[in-house]
Amino acid sequence: MSSSNNSSLYSYYLKNVSIYGGIPIFIGGCIGGILNIIVLISLKTFRENSCAFYLTMISFVNIGHLLTGLLHRILVSGFDIDLTLISSSFCKLFQYSLQVCALLSITCLCLATIDQYFATCSHYRWREWSNIKISRRLTKIFLIIWLIHGIPCLIYFDLNKLISTKKFRCMIRNKKFSNYFIHGYSAILTGYLPIFVTILFGLLSYYNIKCLSSSRISNIRRELDKQLTTMIVVLDIFNIIALMPYPIILIIRSISSIIEDPFTAEKTIFISNLTVFFYYLYFASPFYIFICVSERFRRQLI
Repeated sequence: MSSSNNSSLYSYYLKNVSIYGGIPIFIGGCIGGILNIIVLISLKTFRENSCAFYLTMISFVNIGHLLTGLLHRILVSGFDIDLTLISSSFCKLFQYSLQVCALLSITCLCLATIDQYFATCSHYRWREWSNIKISRRLTKIFLIIWLIHGIPCLIYFDLNKLISTKKFRCMIRNKKFSNYFIHGYSAILTGYLPIFVTILFGLLSYYNIKCLSSSRISNIRRELDKQLTTMIVVLDIFNIIALMPYPIILIIRSISSIIEDPFTAEKTIFISNLTVFFYYLYFASPFYIFICVSERFRRQLI
């Protein structure tokens, strides 16, 4: 089979995945995010809880990320519509907002997992770190950090004309920043680092929960901590499954230029595009995970 036939076949498959897979993820994720916010802010117990605050922030940011990143991916792969080509400024702002939303969402998940570790500690001094005021301050601090961190996107992303297709594309024009974007941002900041943090503190929280029965914490607080920890741990597990493939494939794709076999290179690019939709499951899934594992969450929704 020729290289052009392979490309046409992969484009056809990707278009179908975008339409029949991407659209349901987008719609389900946006609806789920809105319902998440309604449930988390309508119940006083959740409203005054620091972990629930992080989950509320995750819901807001996830909706923003789905409306930018996933919707863009669906339009490009499914309908050949690329809104980033409207102007150079739009290209830069799009990539900037995409990066900030992704980093803030994943950071809030890490902070929620760490918060639950402190909330379930037997020692009172450690439990004091699980505090709504601290969670608000940390969220503001990390928002500022990621807003500053994203500034290079406004500088180095621009419309570039591809030699192979003669078409313009919103892409990085600086090789050093491109390497950082792949290995620093995609692989570490939104890949391996949050996975490591959530695994570590998720396991510690799970261990603490096992010891809660012998602690002096009130029954109401103990039950809330158990449910929130279960919600966080299950979300952490799904986070690992959803986020792990994309940075791995992206790194492989970055060296596809040195792969001699064109079929292998095209296949790598195709798999990379598929893992993007799997990656967006993380941003679309929290509501459906919470409703499955938390009785209190289900009761409040009904």
